[in-house]
Amino acid sequence: MTVLAERDQFAHELRRWRTRRRFSQLDLAIRADTTQRHLSFLERGRSRPGRAMVVRLAESLALPLRDRNELLLAAGYAPVYAESSLDAPELGPVREALGRILDGHMPYPAVVVRPYGEFVAANPAFGILTEGAAPDLLKPPVNVLRLALHPDGMARRVENLAEWGRHITGSLRDQARHAPGPGLAELIAELDGYLPDVESPAGHLGFAVPLRLRVPDGELRLITTLTSFATAVDVTLSELRLEAFLPADETTATLLRRPR
Repeated sequence: MTVLAERDQFAHELRRWRTRRRFSQLDLAIRADTTQRHLSFLERGRSRPGRAMVVRLAESLALPLRDRNELLLAAGYAPVYAESSLDAPELGPVREALGRILDGHMPYPAVVVRPYGEFVAANPAFGILTEGAAPDLLKPPVNVLRLALHPDGMARRVENLAEWGRHITGSLRDQARHAPGPGLAELIAELDGYLPDVESPAGHLGFAVPLRLRVPDGELRLITTLTSFATAVDVTLSELRLEAFLPADETTATLLRRPR
């Protein structure tokens, strides 16, 4: 009975992910170096996959490491990707590398987050973005996305809140389509509730959506880059993202370079 339950669960998860990725059975079979017939048997629970096949299928579906472990569990196998605590000794070199990157990005803001905007670390320049935010939004665990769009957070100083906020929630929706997770739909709905309606400006062809933030000395115009550990084999490491803010004009660069 245990094996049958595992087969049914794995079959369901395999079909769900293949459908979400919009692959045909033949597409996925070719990617995973198997046959469409064998894949069909797996999806109907008529065959039980070997561990190596589950790993190949997960890789072919481009699943995040956390979801690869879940697919292995559904097939009755132990996870193969470790999930270390961020303060674990084995991630010491990672913490050191992130610290150097954050420091090296000064005097421009940068922040490290976990999935769905959970704050991990930031450089001192990040404080210019959070100035004036309500204390409750700055109490751990801090959610950077909520801090950005909440009326008592950064939002009161963002000149283009509707446009910039929709860019954030749009990215989250893309993430939800690619790798849905618990609580993500609720977070998107919450953030949407903070945003005013927006219409795209006629003829707008900008290369990026800048953050336009009021500061005492004027207005900052910032664009962002995202950095991740592309070859990570640890779940925690694979989920870390470093968001670096860059000046979109010389006025912003000058303002950020001023001593504080």
